[in-house]
Parts: sequence; C-alpha cells; structure tokens
Amino acid sequence: MTAPLLQVRGLTAGYGGAPVLHDVELDVPAGSIVAVVGANGAGKTSLLRALCGTIGVTAGSITWDGSELSGTRTEDLVRRGIAHVPEGRGVITELTVEENLRLGHVWRKDKADGRRATDEVYAMFEPLVRRRGSAGHQLSGGERQMLAIGRALVARPRLLLLDEPSLGLAPKVTAQIMALLRRRCDETGLTVLLVEQNVRSAMSIADHGVVLSLGRVVASDTAERIGADDDLRHAYLGF
Repeated sequence: MTAPLLQVRGLTAGYGGAPVLHDVELDVPAGSIVAVVGANGAGKTSLLRALCGTIGVTAGSITWDGSELSGTRTEDLVRRGIAHVPEGRGVITELTVEENLRLGHVWRKDKADGRRATDEVYAMFEPLVRRRGSAGHQLSGGERQMLAIGRALVARPRLLLLDEPSLGLAPKVTAQIMALLRRRCDETGLTVLLVEQNVRSAMSIADHGVVLSLGRVVASDTAERIGADDDLRHAYLGF
C-alpha cells in the first residue's frame, strides 16, 4: 500500500504550553481532498497552524512525503511543495491582482513557468481576468478568495492547506470555488487538506472526512459516510 503524502500521528499542539489538539491522527493520500470539519473551537485552524509550524507541537509526528515535517521553517514550506491559504483570505489588499499572483512565484527560478502558472490561474478563476489591474481591496469577497487560492497555486504546490474558504461567501460562490478545486485535483493531481465549518459544501467535493471536537478526532471515514451520518452531525456538527 502506498504511504500517504501527509501523515499525522499522535499530534498534540497548542498555545503557550496549553494544548488545543490532542493525539490527532490523519492521513492525506496524494491527489485526494481530505476535509476536516467541526464546530467553532474544534481545533480545525489550529491543526493547520501546527502543520505549518506556527504553534507549538509537544508530541507526535508530521510526515510529509516520507520525511519529518516538524521543525521546518514556515518560509521553507512552499519550497517543499506545501501552500497554506489561511482563514480570512490572505490577500495583500494594496497590491493588484496581477501583483499578488506574481508574489506567488517570485521565488521560483523558472520565470516562464511562473507566467504559465499565472495564466492557468486566470483560466481557472475567470472573474480575476477582468480584475487583474484592480487592487485587492476593490475585490468582492469571492474574488478575494479566488485570488488567495490562485496565489497559492502559482507556486505549483503538491499540497494545498485551505482554511475555511467558504467563510462569508454566498452559497453560489462557495459552490463555484469548491467545484473548481475538485476539478483541479482531478486534472493535476493536487492534494488538498480542507478545513471547513460548512460540512455539506466540504463533503460534496472531499474523498475523506475527519471530524474534530475539542481538539480530538471523533470520526474518520469516507466523505459520503460522514455527510450521511445524522447522529454524527447532530452530536458534533450542529445541524
């Protein structure tokens, strides 16, 4: 059996010595979308921060493509093929769409491929084409989310860590972004670890679902089974 691209075992992490994640375990196979869902305060965002090294890990292991990831500097993650889109749409609002995308590949030596990657993002997120000269603060919420994801994708990551992409967006825009992510994975082999509070939206595109509650994994199964489990939804997901 092929080892997962990302493997988390016994992860305990938190802030200032106070753990908020407890013995978390999950696997993310290459080319898949794994959705981590849960109510507010479940530890979803903290999980991504632990993977990125921005909160303290006190126990457990994070294995990326067969090598230990713990201790990797945040700025080196992109070079190792990992891109993080944080909650709140990480867009530099003073810069234009084009400038934001250019930042996504500024470190790459192959400038021609960087331009190709930018063109691919424009093809994927067509609303950005007519806004390429607009500053980030002039964009709608949906356009900002597209730009944040696009800026991550121009670095050609193997793994995209995506935190609450539906936050504050209209259902139609959320559905559009989710569908585009699923298509990107199917067409390019991109792997996504998706953190979401919108369970229906996440499970509609995910291969596997993980439910967090108070920093612990309480369920891990196919997305279809997680989405169809009424008892699980009522107990941990609030609907």
